[in-house]
Amino acid sequence: MKNKKTKINRQNTRGSFPIILVSSFFALLFLSMSIYLCIYVKQNEQSLLNNSYNARQALLASENTRGTIFDRNGEVLASTKTVNGTEERNYPYDNLFSHVVGYCQKGKTGIESAANYYLINSNVALSQKVENDVSGKKNPGNNVYTTLDTGLQQIASDALGMYRGAVVVSEVKTGRILAMVSKPDFDPNTIVEDWDDYIAADADSSSKKSTVLLNRATQGLYPPGSTFKIITALEYIRENNDTTQYHFNCHGRFTYGNTTIQCYHGTNHGEINFLESFAQSCNSSFANMGVALNRDSYGETLKNLMFGEKLPFDYNYAISNVSVDSSVSDDDMIQISIGQGKAQITPLHLNMITNAIGNNGILMKPQLLSKAVSADGTTLKEYDIQEYKKLMSQSEADKLTELMVAVVNEGTAKKLISNDYQAAGKTGSAEYNGVKEDSHAWFTGFAPAEDPQISVTIIIESIGSGGDYAAPIAKRIFDGYFSE
Repeated sequence: MKNKKTKINRQNTRGSFPIILVSSFFALLFLSMSIYLCIYVKQNEQSLLNNSYNARQALLASENTRGTIFDRNGEVLASTKTVNGTEERNYPYDNLFSHVVGYCQKGKTGIESAANYYLINSNVALSQKVENDVSGKKNPGNNVYTTLDTGLQQIASDALGMYRGAVVVSEVKTGRILAMVSKPDFDPNTIVEDWDDYIAADADSSSKKSTVLLNRATQGLYPPGSTFKIITALEYIRENNDTTQYHFNCHGRFTYGNTTIQCYHGTNHGEINFLESFAQSCNSSFANMGVALNRDSYGETLKNLMFGEKLPFDYNYAISNVSVDSSVSDDDMIQISIGQGKAQITPLHLNMITNAIGNNGILMKPQLLSKAVSADGTTLKEYDIQEYKKLMSQSEADKLTELMVAVVNEGTAKKLISNDYQAAGKTGSAEYNGVKEDSHAWFTGFAPAEDPQISVTIIIESIGSGGDYAAPIAKRIFDGYFSE
């Protein structure tokens, strides 16, 4: 009998072992998923809270008053006021920061969206929260300081005037954005009342109010025109160590196969070298360079410069696009090499490339937020400057700077010449419908050339030459900055 019981116990033990093994497996799996979920929620706390489906936002809004947004000098850009017992979001500068600061009704955009986690929460002392709860008061929300400079934003906005387009001004060595203007603009104070008009205008592309809500600085995709010669020049430098050997005889047009392109206004530049080709923005010379470049190598340069790639930017933006490889035809290569055809870029992206040139080839991550603080002044987070990656060597950056200085001193951006600083830049006139008079006007550059402090990138839609229209606007911004 004893042997029989022992045998039965052994059988039961063997039979329960798979059950224990499976149970242990699922227990470990559940534990692993729980740990992963906790880590994921912690790492993505802000994005999860900002999700429009998250009901916690409404709860926090009922408990806390939305915090204030300041510029770098403490000027209020957005705050919450109580009028007749109702909270209202107030933007004291009306249209001036409409796109970059954004709005928090009818959805959230700009800094209102990016900093929502801090603005909607309150980190005042627990004792104050208890006191507010007892007295039926809301807790004051956290505040955020931006990198924006109100004075420079005003100068940039005034300089752009009534033109449709965008301006980006940033610190070359830190990536901090000092000004970001997009026009046409809107008044965020009346976004609710005007919303239906904006939506109706977007449905009618001929309306002057169409795409008013679009931030052209970050979401506007444009043919880069001759500013793209910066990239073609970079690739030529990489493939040709001695650029002094380059010479071209420009007759105002260039024909290769079935394609003929003209220099702007058919200008005959005559016998020119590499530097003069860049300074005078000679389409014929750059088309000549373009067809001779290694297309796979050009494609790698574009990829390294983040074309078709995500940008290190925490706000809504469009991805610039142009692709070059060995399959690209001669006709397309000619157009791409002078910034026409299939090439598309945002002003923000061009500004980032410009900053890398001025910063010895190193790109710093663009930054709009400086710090988040509680209502009682306690610092909750500081946004440190961050190096993103090296876009080019220091030698390449120096050579491009030399070319860009020549553009100002003896080329298409002479209207930027100043006795107070030496600017470096590149103009562009980007055709988009075959009519030169309708070209988008570009400028991108930095100053002082020998020790860059700020960069300025400008796009003006449907106006003409970058040298005639965009460069003078850049001068007003540089003058305003260096006169402070």
